[in-house]
Amino acid sequence: MNFKAIFSGLAIVLALFSAGHVHAQSGGPLRIDIYEGVIEPLPFALPVFQPETGDAGALASEISQVVSADLVGTGLFREIPRTAFISDVSSFAAPVQYADWKAINAEALITGAVAVQGGNLTVKFRLYDVFSGAELGSGLQFTGTTDGWRRMAHKVADAVYARVTGEGPYFDSRVVYVSETGAKDARQKRLAIMDYDGANVRYLTDSSAIVLAPRFSPDGNRILYTSYETGFPRIYVLDIGSVQRRALESQEGTMSFAPRFAPDGQTIVYSLSQGGNTDIFAMNINSGQATRLTSAPSIETAPSFSPDGRSIVFESDRSGSQQLYIMSAGGGEPQRISFGPGRYGTPVWSPRGDLIAFTKQNAGRFHIGVMRTDGAEERLLTASFLDEGPTWAPNGRVIMFTRETQGADGRATLYSVDITGRNLKQVRTPEGGSDPSWSPLQP
Repeated sequence: MNFKAIFSGLAIVLALFSAGHVHAQSGGPLRIDIYEGVIEPLPFALPVFQPETGDAGALASEISQVVSADLVGTGLFREIPRTAFISDVSSFAAPVQYADWKAINAEALITGAVAVQGGNLTVKFRLYDVFSGAELGSGLQFTGTTDGWRRMAHKVADAVYARVTGEGPYFDSRVVYVSETGAKDARQKRLAIMDYDGANVRYLTDSSAIVLAPRFSPDGNRILYTSYETGFPRIYVLDIGSVQRRALESQEGTMSFAPRFAPDGQTIVYSLSQGGNTDIFAMNINSGQATRLTSAPSIETAPSFSPDGRSIVFESDRSGSQQLYIMSAGGGEPQRISFGPGRYGTPVWSPRGDLIAFTKQNAGRFHIGVMRTDGAEERLLTASFLDEGPTWAPNGRVIMFTRETQGADGRATLYSVDITGRNLKQVRTPEGGSDPSWSPLQP
């Protein structure tokens, strides 16, 4: 059994939240144990990629570091220190000495090479199953510019991750979020975009007005967000490449907020408040034509489309407390799906279509959780003073969210967690960060 088959089984186990043990062997001690989400990371060796041109040495080292950080950061992989190596890789074309890598208990070996010509960069790599003594597929190669070397590293890590786990990749993606500075009672906010791991931060707006809830378009080229620059919340759409923006149509005396794209990229859903009532509307962003989807004497907000565009999940207090509901994308009678103790909000449909992530407040604590689309198998992944606003990685296996610390100077920071709840970690940003939205994979 190869790595892909082994980790495909792992993916099924994680998806079903099952408890128990999974064992897999492939002509040797290749073995994975899972017990209630506890996973023994797979040990891999990654010699520094070989520079094939004289000026590629520094980039080869940096690319190797990013590939390793991507894999280790999943919690599914463990890198064997290079000080433990018995032999090294002196040439990308050299045959693999499998016995030397078996001796240090490496189960996977990743080798690579880097070449620079002018401003162009070529990265190639190979992945080996050490215990079966086989290369997993033919070597792959990525080309680009030297300025985009981090993306090249993420693409290598994505290819390894996908091959080994059988899951979709997610490292070559971006996150848009609200960058926060200043005291809690005078906080300045602006939109920022970064690589998924916090690198390459770029600011998209200034801090002259409060901005909230940025959301990527399905193609990753545009962002919806809410701004208070007129004194009332209003929805804008921003082109990431040109940083040009425009306000969407709004009615005088109303407040529009919490926008999100439909899978077609031409329709959005959002909340509109007027006359003391808040309902969900859909709008064609080209024509500005709006359609009312809910009509109830309650607050309906935070809508999110299913990946097939047929349904919308949202939060409502129509039952007397904040709960989650699903309705047809064209409106109609919604069905309640949350029934546990506490209040539920900010639901987001997984890109895989199988789960809904949400924020839950109960017994003085906030949680990020997931449930099936019918409300079954609710699972809380985090607990803190304030966790909120989940967003899904492109492969539907990792969630990023906002965590705020307690106290007068409570700082908002970004965290990520996998769907087992076992791999919780902070995502480093230059300033405070909130309201993350994960992009699709970059083309």
